[in-house]
Amino acid sequence: MLIDNLVTNSGQNYVRGGTEKGKTLDITKPENNPKKPVINWASLRENRAKYESMKWAGLPPIEKNFYKESSRTASMSQEEVDLWRKENNDITCDDLKEGEKRCIPNPVCKFEDVFEYYPDIMANIRRVGFQKPTPIQSQAWPIILQGIDLIAIAQTGTGKTLAYLMPGFIHLTSQPIPKDQRGGPGMLVLAPTRELALQVEAECSKYAYKGIKSICVYGGGDRKGQIDTVTKGVDIVIATPGRLNDLQMNNFINLKSITYLVLDEADRMLDMGFEPQIMKILIDVRPDRQTVMTSATWPDGVRRLAKSYLRDPMIVYVGTLDLAAVNTVQQKVFVIPEEEKRAFMHSFIKSMKPKDKVIIFVGKKLTADDLASDFGIQGIPVQSLHGNREQCDREQALDDFKKGKVRILVATDLASRGLDVHDITHVFNFDFPRNIEEYVHRVGRTGRAGRTGEAVTLVTSNDWRFASELIDILERANQVVPDELIAMAERYKQSQMRKDGEKDIQRPWRKPSK
Repeated sequence: MLIDNLVTNSGQNYVRGGTEKGKTLDITKPENNPKKPVINWASLRENRAKYESMKWAGLPPIEKNFYKESSRTASMSQEEVDLWRKENNDITCDDLKEGEKRCIPNPVCKFEDVFEYYPDIMANIRRVGFQKPTPIQSQAWPIILQGIDLIAIAQTGTGKTLAYLMPGFIHLTSQPIPKDQRGGPGMLVLAPTRELALQVEAECSKYAYKGIKSICVYGGGDRKGQIDTVTKGVDIVIATPGRLNDLQMNNFINLKSITYLVLDEADRMLDMGFEPQIMKILIDVRPDRQTVMTSATWPDGVRRLAKSYLRDPMIVYVGTLDLAAVNTVQQKVFVIPEEEKRAFMHSFIKSMKPKDKVIIFVGKKLTADDLASDFGIQGIPVQSLHGNREQCDREQALDDFKKGKVRILVATDLASRGLDVHDITHVFNFDFPRNIEEYVHRVGRTGRAGRTGEAVTLVTSNDWRFASELIDILERANQVVPDELIAMAERYKQSQMRKDGEKDIQRPWRKPSK
């Protein structure tokens, strides 16, 4: 409508100026202002379907269904399935297809039940030493391998990466058109941060399957090297939306060949403002692809994204759709004045045992540098991780922390996702995060892979708006709720009620209509 109005009214607004061979042109004169052809938007809208079919004409066919249900899985009664789901972190499944609902496949209890016909994958699993599938994997694999779009919602550290990678390998190597004849990559994984993208790429390399080549494309990395690798030919692209959009707009990468798409940590990508880039990227990915979306939470933005880009998906969530921190973490909350936070943190660091490892989360990059230099002056080995550091420094910081060269990592929320370090014993929230979802992700950095952990959180009077939500999280995980936090939540509630009352008083009184 805006464009149509501008086109209609374009003859009413003139601009004088412009020169030609030193002369000033009056562009209001018809001879100096040739008319450009007007775009017929109505015709374009009417013929949208025709243009869409022209864009995707000539693409090779794709296969999606590769699932062969084992006799053991098929023979499970409904009671056995319900009990198994209940005992495995309360798995819940639903079919979001409108109209007649499909039958949700039974979960697989053993790796052999799903990968029996893929000996290379079984060999990789045995080599790594996994005993059995995680809850999200056991229910996601039968759905994805049937070619159905999936939304997988589970806490961080529950095996979501392998839940989409293993079926992706099978999907790639089982297509009717050989890999080298597809004209581009077959699988795309979009991730919110460089750290998460690099971690997914490391998982791809660890479970190398039938010579599949993968590349990690991210901002801050060697752009020329990434372009060279992509143009030579790869099968899997793991990318952050910004850099991939850059390569796409400059025609360095063909996305029409993508048949298997993953939106990893979709909630975090939306939080970071990547939706415009995601929309541009998906314009060039064929609409009949298979799509998997993973998320740790299920807010309105993620629901909207799922509705736009997934076709008749199923949803699997482990635990509850309500926000909940992992139950393997002991959460301690201390309500203290702002000026006492630093002394409290130093006393906590002094009390650490020799093998303890902690991430200290802060709200600002400046605070991260300040605390890190403070530790350095005291001779305490420490690393910092935030968005203003060069990529090589970020990778070095993470590597030092993983290998135990430093036991303290001071980080912004950049590290609250995609940081898979199994032996983190403590999370220390020096600053409370900007929302309660981020609190849950921070806490999820410890207590991973069957271990237990501890989260210490400092709350000041500035954080009182989060007190009520934090109490809900603590109560749901059967944690101790400090009396000061309850009092803070009550004060905030009273304050809001007073503000609402003042707004009502300020509104002008109107005579009721008859």
